[in-house]
Amino acid sequence: MRMLKVKYILQILFLFLILCCSKDEVENTGRPGVPNLVFPENNTPCLDTTVVNDNQSSVTFRWSLTRDTNSYRLFVTNLSTDELQQFSSENPEVTATLNHGEPYSWKVRAYGPKGTAPSESETWKFYLSGPAVDNYAPFPPELTFPISGSTVTPINNLIPLQWSCSDVDNDLSLYEVYLDKVDGTTLIQIINHESETTSLDAQVEQGFVYYWKVVAKDAQGNESNSGVYSFRTN
Repeated sequence: MRMLKVKYILQILFLFLILCCSKDEVENTGRPGVPNLVFPENNTPCLDTTVVNDNQSSVTFRWSLTRDTNSYRLFVTNLSTDELQQFSSENPEVTATLNHGEPYSWKVRAYGPKGTAPSESETWKFYLSGPAVDNYAPFPPELTFPISGSTVTPINNLIPLQWSCSDVDNDLSLYEVYLDKVDGTTLIQIINHESETTSLDAQVEQGFVYYWKVVAKDAQGNESNSGVYSFRTN
């Protein structure tokens, strides 16, 4: 009888150990936490930097420490040139050298144990301040519809052109909208800035490829360019 009791206790302990190990295994192979961006702050000029030379400063990017994470990858994009830089780190910060007076976006991807999907942060924007900069150009407009390379169906020969734009000085003034079938250099309308998201119904024909872009201007005459996107009508 005593032997049966001991055997029963050993079986319970064995099951308990299996459950504990299984729990640890699940926790160790879970998807990493989503990084929360800290600095540079979103839609602001970045002033807390170290000057490297007349044209460049070093910026220390910081984000939150995340669970189940082996490493991070920082993505920094120059919004004027579309140049992308990538940096790997095991810690939640990276120092990068960037050009003065340029708009940038940045995000962080967290990588966990082998076999798990990475997690990705939001994308933030900032301007890297240069010497004697009193006013900043708007961030380049983000063309959100039509998506570049997509095919859209006009309704009554109209399609909505949509974009979003912001400015660290909050002095956005107007947008110049360009649209044609060649290279996106034909000005079709000038629109006053009213909100971060803007839409314009544009006249098009069926069965053509169109090219379009938006130029944002602020009250000081500074401007930025979205770059040219294309879409096809059916």
